[in-house]
Amino acid sequence: MIKAVKPKNARAARAMKAREPQQHENPKTTLFVTGQKTSQILKLASADLATLKRPFVERFTKKNDIHPFDDASSLEFFSLKNDTSLLALSLHSKKRPHCLTLVRTFDHKLLDMLELYINPDTFRTLQQFKNKKPSIGLKPLISFHGTLFEDPNETKYTLAKSLLVDLFRGQDTEEIDVEGLQYLISVSAEEPTDARPNPEIKLRFYLLKTKRSGQKLPRVEVEEMGPRIDFTLGREQFPDADMLKEALRKPKGTEERTKKNITTDAMGDKVAKIHPGKQDFNTLQTRKMKGLKRSRDDAVEADAPMADADAHDDVDNDALKQALLKKARNQ
Repeated sequence: MIKAVKPKNARAARAMKAREPQQHENPKTTLFVTGQKTSQILKLASADLATLKRPFVERFTKKNDIHPFDDASSLEFFSLKNDTSLLALSLHSKKRPHCLTLVRTFDHKLLDMLELYINPDTFRTLQQFKNKKPSIGLKPLISFHGTLFEDPNETKYTLAKSLLVDLFRGQDTEEIDVEGLQYLISVSAEEPTDARPNPEIKLRFYLLKTKRSGQKLPRVEVEEMGPRIDFTLGREQFPDADMLKEALRKPKGTEERTKKNITTDAMGDKVAKIHPGKQDFNTLQTRKMKGLKRSRDDAVEADAPMADADAHDDVDNDALKQALLKKARNQ
């Protein structure tokens, strides 16, 4: 049996409790790690991404001899000690130049990862765009352009989409203030061809500006704010089916209780199915009219007692006449 680790003091107990699975998880924090050898392009790109990711970010400045596709135990250890579920490893070599590896963990165990090779010719930093930058902690709008991201099968591009959404999504909110939507993240990829079966992914960041349009809704314009990153996809590791099923499992109490026979169609309208009981047409309420107040059968049944009463009255009148005639003769 696995030996349960007991905390030695109250501080350790609080730390262990914070790492336990929770019904509402904290925002995912990203740890930026530097490999044994890096490049200036990787340093600038990691710094810009960490700036946009703040405040949910941690950074290591010292170099680490880590090769995640050979042994990911070091990254799992860093994830456990720093309580981070996302990691970005910067590693540069002649075979894999300017490589940024995105790693995602579940329960501080490796779930999936993907290599991104940054193109140094088109790379531009955040400071090279002389304009206003968004405030810290704001949620961005994320847009994906290209059919490669909509593939129903599991590919490198669908994995890249999932990792980038997790990287920039920030904290979950139930309500969004329109004033807080200050920048847009655009991720696009061209259609694959025979010459380029694996096209580059273009990552762009735009400021959102609202201007007067003479109508109720304002006119929205975008302005590039940086960084500008183009990268190709390298090696990947897809998640294990059993681990992914466990990671996507929702705890009890978080799922909305579905009501029976109530669905929502493609247009967003609520559609319900009802089951009425057996209808009795004799008790059915119709339009109230004077002519339909009583049926013929009811009229016949009502006239029969009246006829009997008239016959009874005729018999009583004859008996009264006979009694009066008899009394007159006796006198």
